[in-house]
Amino acid sequence: MKMLVDIPKCIGSGQCALIAPDVFDQDDNGIVVVLREDPQDTPELREAAAVCPAAAIEFAAG
Repeated sequence: MKMLVDIPKCIGSGQCALIAPDVFDQDDNGIVVVLREDPQDTPELREAAAVCPAAAIEFAAG
């Protein structure tokens, strides 16, 4: 599975950075910054995607 982040959809809630700080951070405007482009699929990463209020994080095959 490959993680996809739609940065323009990000509303800056910061939930992803709180749940998976090794993969996500936020810029000075609160918008998501992906720290690892191809992270290992983990429960934390799945939770970060699930709680994103903008649904900006998803997974795709491949």
